[in-house]
Amino acid sequence: MRTGTSKADAGQGRGHSSPFFRRNPVLFIILLGVLLLVSALVSVLVGTLGPIGPGHPERISFSQAVDALFGGGGDMYVTVFWELRIPRVLLAGLVGASLACAGTAMQAVFRNPMADPFIIGVSSGAAVGASSAGLLGLTALVGVAAPALAFVCALATVMVVYKMGTVGGRVYVDTLLLSGVALAAFLGAVVSFLIYFAGEDYHQLIPWLLGSLAAARWSYVAMIAVPAVAGTVTVLLFGRELNALLLGEETAHNLGADPEFLKKIMLMTAALMTAGAVAFCGIIGFVGLIVPHMMRIVVGADHRKLIPAATLFGASFLIWADALSRTVIQGEELPVGIITALCGGPFFLYLLRRSRGTGVMS
Repeated sequence: MRTGTSKADAGQGRGHSSPFFRRNPVLFIILLGVLLLVSALVSVLVGTLGPIGPGHPERISFSQAVDALFGGGGDMYVTVFWELRIPRVLLAGLVGASLACAGTAMQAVFRNPMADPFIIGVSSGAAVGASSAGLLGLTALVGVAAPALAFVCALATVMVVYKMGTVGGRVYVDTLLLSGVALAAFLGAVVSFLIYFAGEDYHQLIPWLLGSLAAARWSYVAMIAVPAVAGTVTVLLFGRELNALLLGEETAHNLGADPEFLKKIMLMTAALMTAGAVAFCGIIGFVGLIVPHMMRIVVGADHRKLIPAATLFGASFLIWADALSRTVIQGEELPVGIITALCGGPFFLYLLRRSRGTGVMS
């Protein structure tokens, strides 16, 4: 829907590679799919036990790694790859795809390039749930009970924000935004109080607050896959309507879209995707903010192209970030949220600098 993208494209068509991929979006999306497959394979082979990486405490050959991937090569190698490495890579891909897709939807709904999946308080609500899990004697990163509590609290927070931003059945995005910021600040104070009150017992919560994939397991992959796949399909189905929404609600209505229904369905879908990701992996920032922008620069603002591009690249981005987080310091593992923040912070400043002269943030 080119009529809905002219304003956004005007601030984005500066790169040398963008025109080619905007004319050939299918080719670019295929390349992103190939990149995702290669990223997943390389990430599985990267680590303290593998043919790629620091080689401490043990380095194995490519042939041994391939044997382990296909069920041979010794019980220890098979366990490392199939019970630890592969679920972690799949979880990183699903979480990255969820956050990127949800961020794309939120930026369209708010018509604000600064929007991200956490803007309506999902992360703060989940943090309260995870912190409360420790207070109730649960373990924050082991089992299903604590992630389930984080998921429920995240959705409850979204419902409160949605209620505050809705008047007479109409969603006011400005009020929704302010409500999300205010409630997030309040819940952040609640989390700080819980951590202070519990003292040393909350050391196990720190990796979750910083974003970590260390607790990956097959059950987590299965549970996150449901909202990730269903949410991505839902957002993609409304790509044309999201293009119309960029022109304003009145114009979108004249073009045949239902802005109120669209805002509600997108908020609900993005909240479910984000809550699922945050509940199991913690607060992994900037993925839902920078990935949509990076893909918008390349393929343009047409959501029928932008959504699949952002989803695929978000998965690859977080897979590489996680691989870096567990290999950059020998013998230590950084929370992946630190890596995404180190990448996202400078890019965020670049966007601010880029938009200062044009008034449009791409």
